[in-house]
Amino acid sequence: MSGAEPVRRRRGPGRPRQDEAEEGPGTQERIRLAAREVFAERGYDKTSVRGIAKVAGVDPALVHHYFGSKDDLFAAAIEVTMEPALVVPAVVGEGPDGIGERLARYFLGVWENPATRAPLLAVIRSALTHEAAAKVLRGLILRRVLERVAADLDVPEPTFRAELAASHLIGIAFVRYVVQIEPLASADPEEIVALVAPTLQRYLTEA
Repeated sequence: MSGAEPVRRRRGPGRPRQDEAEEGPGTQERIRLAAREVFAERGYDKTSVRGIAKVAGVDPALVHHYFGSKDDLFAAAIEVTMEPALVVPAVVGEGPDGIGERLARYFLGVWENPATRAPLLAVIRSALTHEAAAKVLRGLILRRVLERVAADLDVPEPTFRAELAASHLIGIAFVRYVVQIEPLASADPEEIVALVAPTLQRYLTEA
């Protein structure tokens, strides 16, 4: 019949629709943001690729196509929160003077923002019991951010210094935001920055 609608080809199992399969930064970003939301809400254990795909409005096969495994997607979801490509130049761009303060203020700023705090809470809580989450934490906070900060300063033992800075900052995050021990849990962020910055400065710059 001339006025009949064209017959739509059925999809095979696991195959994304043609409109979903179109590659583009918009689709990837939608999946990453959906992953960040779901991981933050449900934690690492209870999150599935299928659940993320449902929130993103795409076929699960498309999630695997862009990001591979659940672990890889977890890393990508957290990276969009930390933005290491923007952080490192901002922290080291003005040279070694004041780098401890800039790093402390950046780190506290990420945690103080409710939108970025939730996925980071999911990382730290999951890292206590899951190697995949611990690997993400090491890779992102230590290697993608702090090791690069220390290396750009041209100091001896940059990896060791980065690990010391990471232990300090992650410890603060755990006590303040996860277990919420007072008075640190309700202290003013600027007060924390003022007290922590000199220690970070020493870790990262003293010969």
